[in-house]
Amino acid sequence: MMWFLGFGMAGLALLVLSLVFDGLLEGLFDAFDGLVSLPVVAGFVSMLGFGGAIVLGTTGLGAGAATSMGAVAGLGAGWLTWKASRALMRDQTATTPRESDLLGTSGAVVTAIPAGGYGEVLLRRAGQPVKLAARSDVPVARGAEVWVEAALSATSVEVRPVQR
Repeated sequence: MMWFLGFGMAGLALLVLSLVFDGLLEGLFDAFDGLVSLPVVAGFVSMLGFGGAIVLGTTGLGAGAATSMGAVAGLGAGWLTWKASRALMRDQTATTPRESDLLGTSGAVVTAIPAGGYGEVLLRRAGQPVKLAARSDVPVARGAEVWVEAALSATSVEVRPVQR
């Protein structure tokens, strides 16, 4: 039984090492092309040990049967670890908003814009309010509705007043 518990603890220690050193030891498994990783091996070894210890301690079966059942549990834990890590690696964030996404957006003038000068407008980018510097060829009063004609930079736009 002590051998099985030792394997279980060794698997947990491998898991802690894989989390602490975060990929430092992953080079050992590069030949397997992503099918085997340190967390997968740690899951297999720990479930082999703890599963074998449970079978050995709760049934009258011998070490061979406990090893077999522990290996089946280890394969299941390794497979689940592999599937979970693949799902986490595929998790992508949404696309980052770009300046060109603001073209055609309407907003309100926060700080009056003089002709050919800069003021400030409040727009919505990706659903969030954002205040940007704004330039216009004509003067635009505070509170007026404007449309974005061009994105000059990440923090400034060219606008025109909305004619209603």
